[in-house]
Amino acid sequence: MSDTLQSADIHLIQRILPHRYPFLLVDKVVDIDGTSSARGIKNVTMNEPHFQGHFPGAPVMPGVTIVEAMAQTAGVMIGVGADMADRDLLIYFMAIDGCKFRRKVVPGDVLEMHLTTLRGRPGGKVWKFGGKATVEGELAAEAEFSAMIDLPKD
Repeated sequence: MSDTLQSADIHLIQRILPHRYPFLLVDKVVDIDGTSSARGIKNVTMNEPHFQGHFPGAPVMPGVTIVEAMAQTAGVMIGVGADMADRDLLIYFMAIDGCKFRRKVVPGDVLEMHLTTLRGRPGGKVWKFGGKATVEGELAAEAEFSAMIDLPKD
């Protein structure tokens, strides 16, 4: 771990990721250690559109959005660690492996995404990450996933 951990507020996140409401699923990213690890924060609220139908009367955050929140955290980590703000990068899933869900995530929860880089280097296109999502220290989901970073030609 480096001596100086970085963070990204919502303004910096929007300078790195192309996602916007209703698909921007991370509110801030803290403890960014270069391109090695980071922790994303998502405040889960009832006014998110997926809760209208998933499930009426018993709102549960869809598992795919939890995995997407982990991926967005990884994207911000790489964006901050490799200084890619304002570069119009796009990030695409290539694979999701070993994905497991352990507990429901519901409105009022604070979802924390703990990400580590398993493979990849600044300047590289293909990365692999390990992610765990927790609520109050309890494991909610885990997965390994690969992604491709696509930068526009300068």
